[in-house]
Amino acid sequence: MPSIELELESDRLLAAYEKARFQLLEEREPAGHWVGELSASALSTATAVSALALVERHGAMDAKSGRFQNELLESELSELIVRGIEWLADHQNPDGGWGDTDKSYSNISTTMLAVAAFHLTGVPCKHANLLERAEAYIARQGGVSGLKKRYGKDKTFAVPILANCAMAGFVPWKSVFALPFELACLPQKFYRFVRMPVVSYAIPALVAIGQARFFNAPPWNPVVRFLRRLCVDKSLDVLKKMQPRSGGYLEAVPLTSFVVMSLAATGRADHPVVRQGFDFILSSMREDGSWPIDTNLATWNTTLALNALAGAGEDLSEVASLDWLLGCQHRETHPFTGADPGGWGWSDLSGAVPDADDTPGALLAIAEFSRSPSCTSQDKARIEEAAASGIQWLLKLQNRDGGWPTFCRGWGKLPFDRSGTDLTAHVLRALSAWSDRRTEDPSYEAAMTTGLEYLEKTQRSDGSWLPLWFGNQDNQAEENPIYGTAKVLMAYRDLGLTESDAARRGCDWLLKSQNRDGGWGGGASLEARHGKGRVSSVEETALAVEALLGVADERCQKTVAKGLAWLVEAVEKDRHLESSPIGFYFAKLWYHEKLYPLTFTVSALGRALTCDPARRKQTTTARLTCHTN
Repeated sequence: MPSIELELESDRLLAAYEKARFQLLEEREPAGHWVGELSASALSTATAVSALALVERHGAMDAKSGRFQNELLESELSELIVRGIEWLADHQNPDGGWGDTDKSYSNISTTMLAVAAFHLTGVPCKHANLLERAEAYIARQGGVSGLKKRYGKDKTFAVPILANCAMAGFVPWKSVFALPFELACLPQKFYRFVRMPVVSYAIPALVAIGQARFFNAPPWNPVVRFLRRLCVDKSLDVLKKMQPRSGGYLEAVPLTSFVVMSLAATGRADHPVVRQGFDFILSSMREDGSWPIDTNLATWNTTLALNALAGAGEDLSEVASLDWLLGCQHRETHPFTGADPGGWGWSDLSGAVPDADDTPGALLAIAEFSRSPSCTSQDKARIEEAAASGIQWLLKLQNRDGGWPTFCRGWGKLPFDRSGTDLTAHVLRALSAWSDRRTEDPSYEAAMTTGLEYLEKTQRSDGSWLPLWFGNQDNQAEENPIYGTAKVLMAYRDLGLTESDAARRGCDWLLKSQNRDGGWGGGASLEARHGKGRVSSVEETALAVEALLGVADERCQKTVAKGLAWLVEAVEKDRHLESSPIGFYFAKLWYHEKLYPLTFTVSALGRALTCDPARRKQTTTARLTCHTN
């Protein structure tokens, strides 16, 4: 770790770190891990309400009474639907549309889904002119054409939205692209060769929505109709096989809701897939009537927290459970993607899928566990075994372009399936942490070399990098080069390559991107919308500061000191607990996560303390004091 002098009042940095660290530890679960809290989502709420409404409409009926066999369930279901609708009504934006979160700008996707939910439920709007204003917003955005323009060639989200609207009766089924659900009947290993119109994680939507379109607007050719009908039951078997124990595909409310509504709307509300998905939707509802995009990001939040604390020199064995983290590793071939054993997903729940961001996060964390003085020989053996399996999983996942994709090797044609700079940088950091294994596997060195070449190829002309899974709603094309550049520079730091040309150019870009107030974040959209200057965010400021701390360059010191001062003041005023919508979920679905600003702050401040020789002794003392609390 480089040594730099930080121009900041003697005790403020240490006090800010202690405060944030204590708050982060307070967020731990009794089992020794972090769960966090995802933001409520208007999009998830709308799709969940539509799914429940269609199950209610087409659900199991008693032949004599014509009512639900369970009248109590019918009453409760109606109440839940009304609560969801009321939440949507309360969260409409002034322009008539809805955004993905309560901090998001309106977009045509979420607004069309919200309108569909109102149409399907028939619940009277308690807010005057709600639907009129929403439909006016949709018209201004171009209607169906505007929706298709938003997603381009990627059918992953555009088709489900249009299908939901068709089920609600205000979009014709002919406007819905006919998804080839029969392709799901092929063995998984062939999926990437048949040019699926959706991304790898959307096979359940391909099947369910493809079938809904088929039954409501069948092809004119009788031979095609016959052949496709032959694939209905077999593709439903694929849906059933991919469905996790929780009932929620990927633990995601929107994806599960699209499956449930599509099958229910075609008269199959009693199908086991619908029943399990229905139960998942009910169990995912929050007290206020909303739904989040996913159940939780427990594994991701835990590894972020652990690696943040490790960066400050913390002994992880004293703050978290190794057993819990090792227990999250997937030990069998995954039914959803066909992934080999060895990876980690974003959650410990059954719907999570191993991926190339959570796996390196876990590998970095268990490497730190293995360095703990209290780590027993038995634990070290378990860690070594888990690391060997995780590393092999990552090495097999690498794409031909040298980068790493999220879930599946070789798809690469649609957004969120291609290689990502943030993923690749994270993988390189994990491989570096276990670099003693290079001599055991010749592919190890080759993977790191081509990974670095990929990062050099994807660096933009201005020196920045764009991430795959994070964005900034106030930037052009909703991109977040601050996140991407910071994550790549952290990889160069860990690999000892901060003096390389690519790293220096990335550092220069990050230095120039600092806002006048000392932080990072914001964008041109915010200035255009509200006439305000760039508004820094805790998440982006913490990431930029941490990345620049690894450079140890005189030109960085004033910038870093100014950024640290901004971050310390944010902690002192409790702004480090205010999350920003910087997360992209599937298909550019925005979210914010309660723990991100807190965890990123701990990571940046902890690194700052280890970088400043004058404070290292103070840090050790403070850490011991905190452990006794």
